[in-house]
Amino acid sequence: MPSYDSSRARLRLADRHMAVLAHLVDGENPPDELWDSLAELQAAALVGAEGELSQVLAPLLGALAEPMVRVRVEVTGEHGPVDHGVVVGQEAVYSHDGWPGEEESEYVPVEPTFLVWELARKVNLRKDRTAAPERPVSRLETTMATLDAAFTALAEPREDEAALLAATRAAVQEADGGLTGDALGLFVEVVASLDAHWRITTVWDGDHEGGRTAMVRALAVWDAGPLGYWTREQPAEPVLPGAVGPDSPLVVVASDVGEIWDKITDLLPDKADLRVDEPGTPNA
Repeated sequence: MPSYDSSRARLRLADRHMAVLAHLVDGENPPDELWDSLAELQAAALVGAEGELSQVLAPLLGALAEPMVRVRVEVTGEHGPVDHGVVVGQEAVYSHDGWPGEEESEYVPVEPTFLVWELARKVNLRKDRTAAPERPVSRLETTMATLDAAFTALAEPREDEAALLAATRAAVQEADGGLTGDALGLFVEVVASLDAHWRITTVWDGDHEGGRTAMVRALAVWDAGPLGYWTREQPAEPVLPGAVGPDSPLVVVASDVGEIWDKITDLLPDKADLRVDEPGTPNA
């Protein structure tokens, strides 16, 4: 159910609730399939009997109506993918967090100066995750088919961890005969140790040759627990639908926490990067 916590000005809303609010903001009645969602918003006192919107929604809806920057954070762990994000509006910045198996996200206002900290929190960036500098290999190169082979082997039940790693090693070697020695062993260990893999994508309106253009920056990282962070250089982000296949190259590079922090910081545009229209100028 949707709800509002006045102590922290936070809201719990599902995508279907957001769809209802979008219709109401545009002065439209929600379609029949969203009426149950409308009733839930009314029961939470976020929407009135005649469709009037509660004032507590105004900052969030204002940011969503005219976003300066949108950030999507996709994290895949043991419980599957979970979406988080940030929307930077003219007057307010809202962060939203998902939860595995739950349809609702929590929307919380944040200070713009805390944006990098907020994004680091969403991906669980931690100082104790090193790049395992004692390892002889810091760059792993193979193909997406090899990664799929490793995941398939790791999903098979085995009698113990040693047998599981041996079977995975054999599957990886069969998929990519060029992956040998230290690189082969480390690749298997890294994939087997993955706590999560995530990517952050930022989008904003910029200028290109005098015209409005959607600007995109993205970062993809493997969190391999005791084996540290690995930045995925290929497939290069942002990955377009249908652009990656089994033969696509896969390159991951060991990265320490400071490097990841800097990369997250670089995802956010500077003020000069943003296109700011003069009052009265159409947005499109």
